[in-house]
Amino acid sequence: MDNETLVQVEELLDYHFKNRSLLVESLAHSSQASSRIHSNERLEFLGDSVLALVICRTLYSRFPHYLEGDLTKIKSMLVSRKVCSKVAGSLALQDFTLVGKGIDKTRALSGSIAAGTLEAIIAAIYLDGGLEAAERFILRTFGDMIDKADAQQHQENFKSILQQHAQQAENETPTYELLDEKGPDHNKCFEICVVLGRRRFPSAWGVTKKEAEQKAALNALIEIGLLEAEAT
Repeated sequence: MDNETLVQVEELLDYHFKNRSLLVESLAHSSQASSRIHSNERLEFLGDSVLALVICRTLYSRFPHYLEGDLTKIKSMLVSRKVCSKVAGSLALQDFTLVGKGIDKTRALSGSIAAGTLEAIIAAIYLDGGLEAAERFILRTFGDMIDKADAQQHQENFKSILQQHAQQAENETPTYELLDEKGPDHNKCFEICVVLGRRRFPSAWGVTKKEAEQKAALNALIEIGLLEAEAT
C-alpha cells in the first residue's frame, strides 16, 4: 500500500498515524495475508473491546436514568456486526481493505469483513494514539447511531424501563388499567393509566391498547422523574 493511498485513508478516518504499519495491518484481511498472524484478526479482537468500552462509558454518562437492561440493549445494537459494517461503508473502507482474489470486495464490505475491518482500525488508532484518540474516532463515526438507537429504545421500551425501575426501586410491578374506549370496533381508541402500588399516574390515549400502555408508561416515568417531558 503506497504512501498516497495511506494518506487518503487517514483523511477518511480524520486521524494521522505515527506508526502507519498499524494502519496497513488493520486493512489486511486474512484471505490475502501470508499467515493469519499477519492479518488484522488480532487487531479486530482488541478493537471489539475498545469499541465496547467507549460505547458503554458513553451510554453510562449520557443516560443516567437508564437501567442496566436498557443500557445493554442499546450497547448490543451499537456494537453489532450490522451497525459496524454500516459505519465501515460510510467511511468507504471497501475501497482500501486488502482481501484475497477470490473475495468480492463490494460484497465482503457489506458484512462481517467490513465490521472486522472497522474494529481493527479502532484498535490501530488505540495503539497508535491512546484511548482518547480511539474515543474521538468512535464518537465521531457512531454519533448518529447512538441517537437513533436511543430513539428506538424510547419508542419500544417505556414499559420495560418502568417495570425494571418499579421492581428494583419499589419492589412493585406496574399494572395497566383500561379507563375508557371510544369509536367503532374497526377504529377504536383506548385510554389507559398506570397503577403502581397505591399510586395512579396520568392516563394516555392510543389507537391500540399497546400504544396507550406505552404512552401511559411514559407519563409515569416523567412523573417519577426518570425521564423529562419533551418541550413543545
